[in-house]
Amino acid sequence: MADQQENAIDEAYPQELKARHILLDTNAAPRRALQSAAHELERQRASDSLKKGLEKRPQREDLVERNILLDSTAAPGIQGQQKELEKHMRADTLNEKIAHRPNPADLVKEGVLHEDPTQAANDKLYEERMEEEYAKREGGA
Repeated sequence: MADQQENAIDEAYPQELKARHILLDTNAAPRRALQSAAHELERQRASDSLKKGLEKRPQREDLVERNILLDSTAAPGIQGQQKELEKHMRADTLNEKIAHRPNPADLVKEGVLHEDPTQAANDKLYEERMEEEYAKREGGA
């Protein structure tokens, strides 16, 4: 009885695979040839499509030039960290330069900048408005 069940399962399994088009049906020779040809044609079509896609693929240098890829020799897994580090280093350098830049008065004395004739009037107007604002706050409090 167990042998009959095993035989039934052994026979049913290939039939199920054939019905689901996982296993080619070997009983019908012309049908098999047609399935085989269709299968090969589909594989060839996929292969051709892949080849065309790879031919149209831009070169790495083009992608680097267009800022799509990083120009880096680092492993791809750490390129993001490398980019973050470079960003922070640029920010630190910029902050350092800003901290040590000369003030406008020194640049005017050295002749690098020309004094703005309207600056004195603007400074005076700013001071007046600030005093008015303080007076409003002191009076309103």
